Amino acid sequence: MPTYTVKYSNFILSSNQKKRIAEGITQVHKKTTGANTYFAQVIFSDNKKNDHFMGGKFVKDKQLFLHGEIRAGRSNEIKNKLIKGLRSSLVKNSGLSKDQIWVYILDLPPNQMIEYGEILPASGMEKIWYSKLPADLKKKLKKLES
Repeated sequence: MPTYTVKYSNFILSSNQKKRIAEGITQVHKKTTGANTYFAQVIFSDNKKNDHFMGGKFVKDKQLFLHGEIRAGRSNEIKNKLIKGLRSSLVKNSGLSKDQIWVYILDLPPNQMIEYGEILPASGMEKIWYSKLPADLKKKLKKLES
């Protein structure tokens, strides 16, 4: 499951903006990687005033950071398309310019991740992984799929 953490400084994101950003991140991830939407989670965190520094100085302008942890195994071409798509979605849904948005992607080996109680499959092996899940978990995941 990709876990995307959105941190932002010196402005407030409304609940509606957070919803649009989360939906945008989820759809970009699905479209770019082919992974089901129930694999994507988005967590928001507001940096407190005077808790953000660059060059040892307080950051005073608006900044938004997206840190994504995804399963390793995708090509550089796909990851490049992913980060550019995420940036575009964040610009659209945050109202910030692209120079105020930072996107980082970190690859994690799937065998070092447990989600929904199970070790994750290699990229492209989601259907086999899903087929082995208990029926009640499949039902839960179907509700999360969009």
